[in-house]
Amino acid sequence: MSADTRRGWLKGAAAGAAGLWLTACNKVNDDPRVRATLRSAEGLTLRAQRLLISRSALAPEFSEADISSDFRANGSISPGDPEYRKLLLDGFSDYRLVVDGLVDTPLSLNLAQVRALTSRTQITRHDCVEGWSSIGKWKGARLGPLLDLAGLKEDARYIVFHCADSLGGAGPNGRYYESIDLIDAYHPQTILAYEMNGSVLPVAHGAPLRLRVERQLGYKHAKYVMRVEAVADFAHLGAGKGGFWEDRGYEWYAGI
Repeated sequence: MSADTRRGWLKGAAAGAAGLWLTACNKVNDDPRVRATLRSAEGLTLRAQRLLISRSALAPEFSEADISSDFRANGSISPGDPEYRKLLLDGFSDYRLVVDGLVDTPLSLNLAQVRALTSRTQITRHDCVEGWSSIGKWKGARLGPLLDLAGLKEDARYIVFHCADSLGGAGPNGRYYESIDLIDAYHPQTILAYEMNGSVLPVAHGAPLRLRVERQLGYKHAKYVMRVEAVADFAHLGAGKGGFWEDRGYEWYAGI
């Protein structure tokens, strides 16, 4: 089975499970039987992905000629949070990326310091749970070396991304948040992107920083990242499911 075939099979499994009850990224069926089925499907998807694909396997990368002429901006496209608006108006000169939680050395980095970190440029496909895909070129700081700079404590198991867009409901202060495990955090294609298609990352696509975790579906690619927190579990966050949409019934693991 080729890498592309495996990727397509896994994407189909995830989309098929979500298709039982999702028609878009903001519609959730509250039937507990459906949620139980999805949890089972999520476990199968996670186990299958780990079985079929090496921990170090890369998502497919493309050429400049493959870049989509119109990369769709989804979800929040211009957060109204006052703190974010002030940072935007000042050109993000006062922005600080906070790295804390279960780390030895908490960090507070400005954008120049983030840009000076170990970086990676990649042209990859963004697959949305709604069924569309686009290809874009991303450059950003690799997450693994950033975490090493902070020094993860032994009991750290997950990395949580706290974002600037306030959407209301469950979640820290009603804001968007996402999480990944350490396998994906240290994957070489997992980056905090600050450029898109050779230019500064646009607001609609998550400026000043957005997560790119290329082996997962689009809703895992958190935009407007303000804080990176190392945690042992999700009990203290939102509804305890590990993400804004996960708290509303989406799968925590969205591997493709």
